[in-house]
Amino acid sequence: MKTEDQVDSDQQAHSSPLSVAHDMKRRRFLSGTAALAAFCIAASSGFDAFAGPTQPQVGFPSRRTPGSVPMTMLCIIRYEIDPFQRDAFKHYAEQWGRIIPRCGGHLVGYFLPWQGTNYVGWGLIALESLSAYETYQERLRQDPDAQKNFAFAHEKRFISKEERNFVEVVDGTFDIPAMKP
Repeated sequence: MKTEDQVDSDQQAHSSPLSVAHDMKRRRFLSGTAALAAFCIAASSGFDAFAGPTQPQVGFPSRRTPGSVPMTMLCIIRYEIDPFQRDAFKHYAEQWGRIIPRCGGHLVGYFLPWQGTNYVGWGLIALESLSAYETYQERLRQDPDAQKNFAFAHEKRFISKEERNFVEVVDGTFDIPAMKP
């Protein structure tokens, strides 16, 4: 089996430098997104990154509140935004804080660029299934506040690109604390 470096080397030999650079950026994006998603879900579910969980648990998220629905997939939305309209994106994100939960999504959070790249924002929404996502999307289309928020983004044009990725946790790999030596 080839290592990632060997695969990259093979791709470079048969691809243009631009396509190889794009593939590497996409790979870094996906790995970084997965780490960000895991951290955000853990933080939103009550996980203390320094103390660890009070007892070993497996799940997604592991610390559900009583009566909550287990979230098995995460929609990761990557926004390319106009850095000069950061406040407009912030307002847009704040509106989703009321709308998304009302329409059936578990809002993990929206994130503004802070350091480093100044044109990428994130939205993370956990759901129980793809069919739940489809129902959620239909509710969003019908919601008057969601329609206003979409219109606001369209009018102000602060979002230049939007990507959605759906990920699921691998059982037994999420929310596992570091072991003390």
